[in-house]
Amino acid sequence: MNRTSSNSAKKAGKTVIAKAKNQAANPWVQRLERFGLITRGLIYFVIGVLAFQLAIGAGGATDNPTSAIALIGRQPFGKPLLLLIAVGLVGYSIWGFVRAIFDPLRRGKDTKGMIVRAGFFVSGISYAALVIPTVQTLLNMPNTTSQTGGSSVIPASLMTSPWSKWLVIAFGLLWIAVGIGQLIIAYKEQFMRDLKKGSMSAQEYKTAIWSGKLGYAARGIVFFIIGLIVMRTVFGGGTQEPQSFDGALATLLHAQNGGILLAAVAIGLILFGVYSALCAKWIKTETRRQS
Repeated sequence: MNRTSSNSAKKAGKTVIAKAKNQAANPWVQRLERFGLITRGLIYFVIGVLAFQLAIGAGGATDNPTSAIALIGRQPFGKPLLLLIAVGLVGYSIWGFVRAIFDPLRRGKDTKGMIVRAGFFVSGISYAALVIPTVQTLLNMPNTTSQTGGSSVIPASLMTSPWSKWLVIAFGLLWIAVGIGQLIIAYKEQFMRDLKKGSMSAQEYKTAIWSGKLGYAARGIVFFIIGLIVMRTVFGGGTQEPQSFDGALATLLHAQNGGILLAAVAIGLILFGVYSALCAKWIKTETRRQS
């Protein structure tokens, strides 16, 4: 009886997975995922442009994704743009979960592959969380994310726990590791394996190489600095610093030759936006293996 129940449960589970995989392979779902990549690119582009303007003394600001989205909402036709961004964020969130669960990018099931896929899952959660402030801005509601420390990667509730020091250290080391990982991806050009290179023109291929290389390098620097800022909350008393993109970019600006450093990273973030747009066209979204 127990064996029969177990077999029935396994069969039901396989049926659910098969249906979910079929939905993930739906052309409309894949279009939504590709639109999500364009949305990600737009957010990085805005952050990069604002940081570059600040670096050269032409205004600008050090922004994080939430504040960049709010800025877009203040532009002419801001409401329709915010609606599109909300849809795109949902699409990119779905793409994170699809990459993690169905592995269209073929990361595999070994330890390294599962760690990467876990990162995809976290990405799905992170971009889903950005939908909330986007909808709040769209509906003219108070932005609870910014009011509760939206520029911090450490939940405020964890800072009061008896083991908060070790959690903060873990968060910091994680961001540093992610930053180093992004730099390795840039150096080895590993990002190209996710694109349909055979369908790209020579110019598209060249643009993808350089925008991806410089874009991933810029993200790696930002993530690494976020990790250092987080670690300073334990070892350096920097608890008041924004622990997100804005904090990392501000740290670059205030370093020696900060304007040059910030401008270089800003250009990289702009190029990452370009790379994301190319991904929208050339990324491998197929969840079924080709025969």
